[in-house]
Amino acid sequence: MRKLTELRFDNTYRRLPGDFYDLVRPTPFANPRLVAFNPGAARLIGLDPDESRNPDFVEYFSGRKLLPGSEPLAMYYTGHQFGVYNPGIGDGRAILLGEVRNGEGLKFDLHLKGAGRTKYARVFDGRAVLRSTIREYLAGEAMHALGIPTTRSLTIVGSDETVERETPEKGAMLLRLAESHVRFGSFEAFSYSGRPEYVRLLTDYVIENHFPHLEGGDDKYGDFLVEVTDRTASLIALWQAYGFTHGVLNTDNMSVIGLTLDYGPYGFMEAYDPEYVPNHSDHFGRYSYSNQPAIALWNLRKFALSLSPLIDSEKSADIVSGFRTSYGKYYADIMRKKLGLNEIMPEDGALMRDLLDLIAQSGADYTGFFRALGNFPADDPEGEFELSPSFGEWSVRYRERLGMEKSADGKRKSLMDSVNPRYVLRNYIAEGAIRKAVDGDDYSEIEHVRMLLKNPFSEQPGFESYAAPAPPWARGLILSCSS
Repeated sequence: MRKLTELRFDNTYRRLPGDFYDLVRPTPFANPRLVAFNPGAARLIGLDPDESRNPDFVEYFSGRKLLPGSEPLAMYYTGHQFGVYNPGIGDGRAILLGEVRNGEGLKFDLHLKGAGRTKYARVFDGRAVLRSTIREYLAGEAMHALGIPTTRSLTIVGSDETVERETPEKGAMLLRLAESHVRFGSFEAFSYSGRPEYVRLLTDYVIENHFPHLEGGDDKYGDFLVEVTDRTASLIALWQAYGFTHGVLNTDNMSVIGLTLDYGPYGFMEAYDPEYVPNHSDHFGRYSYSNQPAIALWNLRKFALSLSPLIDSEKSADIVSGFRTSYGKYYADIMRKKLGLNEIMPEDGALMRDLLDLIAQSGADYTGFFRALGNFPADDPEGEFELSPSFGEWSVRYRERLGMEKSADGKRKSLMDSVNPRYVLRNYIAEGAIRKAVDGDDYSEIEHVRMLLKNPFSEQPGFESYAAPAPPWARGLILSCSS
């Protein structure tokens, strides 16, 4: 494990032409302080977790000092936001401090969010607030523990600085890690501005750094689009299976390597509602839970269009249309496990759809229902298991389906408990940590929740309340894009 000043930088993005970024240093806080630190993320980059006690730790991750080898820059990109192309985006408040290689040679971006204005900030202040950094810090770790590809969170640095949003809030910075922060909008930026040579250069860069197995192929650009389409399909299937809704699924918020990127007004659905929308600004439900697969396909089509200098439009349309098949397979595979089914049978699709319709009609808690379903007594039709009367016909079909593969209750429960979490990051859980931090400078609940969500599939005695649906005070929490 390395000391802070021993991190090995390899700033590959900095070696691209200057049109790809804005060279800019972070704007430091006057009195920075450590709010949260994640030792698991530190190990990803080969950093000794004890370095969080180094007096310079906060200095380096609040912009007051630069690590040796760091070459800060803000990445340029554009994108479709709520279906409308916006040419004026880019990293307006996030700065790529540099790229670090760990002992295994894996490279991670050190991306500081809330680091101050860049030339892409337009009229905005370039800051983030404590509320949003806590939500993103916890979300990245919760998603990772569920097995969903995501950015990770290393640290939150707080301050006495006031940031003006709907109301004045405490400013903060989040240091997040990812193998890449290149997004669909990174390609759109050069396609829409008529610079096909940069589209090719960026594509070659991403293939070299993140899809090296495609190098030397007969059609590496077509194969690249196949990979992006497949990774996107897998990611969205995981979101849907776990009841996660992103909230702002613009093309500039979609990772080209298939990560969950940019946590704004996200939410894990509680009472099952296909039209669930966590973002109070999404008045028409464009980014609702049920719309996520269709929006991902829409975004992929825009991404494919940006690759038109490299791939024939008819071919790219054919590749992207494969999203539906890939998504359907990935989703069915996960849902089959959630139901404890090992074999593939023709009636499975109808069994899944009918169950979801019943859950929606009953208003049952999505996560809680599937966790409880592991206790369904297939071996004992008279065994106790509480399903409302409306589930009666479905439960008969389910028991028959389990019998077709001679399912044993004990083994099935183990399988189901390994994919149906006991705990997810419900909005009220994040809100509890936020209120303690914002109102009382008490950051203990952030670490408490992070540790709880490290093992979301395991029963954790004493923490039963964290598995419960939202209490009355937290129902209808309103989330916004402001941060």
